[in-house]
Amino acid sequence: MSNLYHATASQDGLTVAAYRGDGSALLGFSVDEHGAQGLAGFAIQLTAPSQQPVWLKNRLNFSDAITQATTPQERQGIWTDSNQAPFQRFRWQHFVPQVVDGDYVYDVTAMYFSGSGLKPGSTASLSLPLSSPSLGGNVQIGFTRSYVSSQAYAEKFGEKPLRQMPKTLQFSTGPYAEQYEFLGYTARKMIFQFLNECLQDDQISLDVFAYDFDEPDILACLQKMGSRLRFYLDDAPLHTASTALEPQAKKLLAQSAGETHVKTGHFRRFAHNKVFIQKKGGKTVKVLTGSANFSIRGLYVQANNVLVFTNPQMAGLYQQAFDQAWNDPKPNAPGFAASPVAGGWFDVACQDLPPISFCFSPHKDGNVSLSRVLDALNAARSSVMFAIMELGGGGDVLSKLSSMATQSQLFSYGVTQHLSADMQKDLGVSVHGPSRSSQAAPHGVLVPFAYLHKQVPQPFRQEISGGQGQVIHNKFIVVDFNDSNPVVFTGSSNLADGGEECNGDNLIEIRDPQIATLYGVEAARLVEHFGFRAAMQGATAKAPLRLDTTDGWCRPYYDSNSLRYTERLLFVK
Repeated sequence: MSNLYHATASQDGLTVAAYRGDGSALLGFSVDEHGAQGLAGFAIQLTAPSQQPVWLKNRLNFSDAITQATTPQERQGIWTDSNQAPFQRFRWQHFVPQVVDGDYVYDVTAMYFSGSGLKPGSTASLSLPLSSPSLGGNVQIGFTRSYVSSQAYAEKFGEKPLRQMPKTLQFSTGPYAEQYEFLGYTARKMIFQFLNECLQDDQISLDVFAYDFDEPDILACLQKMGSRLRFYLDDAPLHTASTALEPQAKKLLAQSAGETHVKTGHFRRFAHNKVFIQKKGGKTVKVLTGSANFSIRGLYVQANNVLVFTNPQMAGLYQQAFDQAWNDPKPNAPGFAASPVAGGWFDVACQDLPPISFCFSPHKDGNVSLSRVLDALNAARSSVMFAIMELGGGGDVLSKLSSMATQSQLFSYGVTQHLSADMQKDLGVSVHGPSRSSQAAPHGVLVPFAYLHKQVPQPFRQEISGGQGQVIHNKFIVVDFNDSNPVVFTGSSNLADGGEECNGDNLIEIRDPQIATLYGVEAARLVEHFGFRAAMQGATAKAPLRLDTTDGWCRPYYDSNSLRYTERLLFVK
């Protein structure tokens, strides 16, 4: 069975599934219980469009031990074809360096121990397109990479920073273009496609909600809009301090658009939306929103997502929210929380779009928006996957997510980040994985977001941090991502009670299998990225990372009391 976002195949007791992500495929495998005897893992052969078949490589093998002291060059040197070093997991995520149109064919083989070697078992084949999905034609979704503090970035760009220092709002971005394209990925492409559409048609005007704002190329585009721009910028203390660049942006845009076309405010705490609203001939036609700030950090350091809806009804809801704030006669739009646009969820049903709902804050009560999210979490049947900036923001939704790893029978999987109260010290990224143990850590596995900066041992390459602050900046939850009624919650909201009552924000509910798959695969990508980093940090000479030479690695996946059992069955649906 196959469609544009999901494919499954079975052969002689082997079942394989593939889920389409943003330039990646998440593969799930399972064999019948009798087929687990002597199982060494799974080999994957890829045939990309117009290419010859190749074996995907495993970063672990049977002989070479990986520890904290293993250098990047040594790690890269031991990557082994998976028919010789099979993946000892029941799922694997494949990332495509350069996605092209056409089907990517995956031949998955169950590999078995045989004497001192390996022998192949059953093979199942499936295919999936990985180029940017159309999502019905009127919804686009994209993600940033969040790879700036990594050896992958260091290998590609060395110690090259992301901007001129000291910080300035206007500088030539040409020398940084390749970095920006790599790190901003599809989210950046969507933003500039949106802006270029506005610039190419003088009948189009643009309304903008901005929070962090210092990306020079975005600023240049907005300046070119002239008086066709209205710009509402956050002016909370962090954006008016002496080191902030936002006051300069306000001044420059007031010069190009006119003083009356630029306003600042912060509601009760933050004007936290990140929104472009496109109008043509005075009528709203398209809106861009999501978690990504229009800043260097938002696009090139943090994990974020961007959504574009080409639909007058949906764009019109954002226009109502913008106009409510813009036209309030008092500073900081005190009337917003009591206005109709902040009064509840707006359910939009269009023939060419999946069921999508929108909610705008601040509200008088955070439950106006968050009760629907909590209801979805309580009704989850099979899985909850997430990437959330922090789980300590307060409220029932974040408490529920925090407790799921230990109290739920579901597959709970996600990442979040912890910073000190003054936002100046990174306390680590939490990876929340499956566990039925009452002794499991309530905050998941902590991965310090350390970077190699001082006294770097050779042959490591020095990493750059991208500055202080959040790296996990996404705000999304996926409930039952591959079940019969999946739902995604995303937007700019941090999903905390205080934020919903104090911040200008938007929250989106989407009930669509293809979009749920896309967000589910992205959650898995982030968990795997930081989870392997945690495993590396914990690997010692006495307990290195290396493939198991017995089938013991797979036994938890066949123990019905383990959530590994649930995980195995979940990803082959």
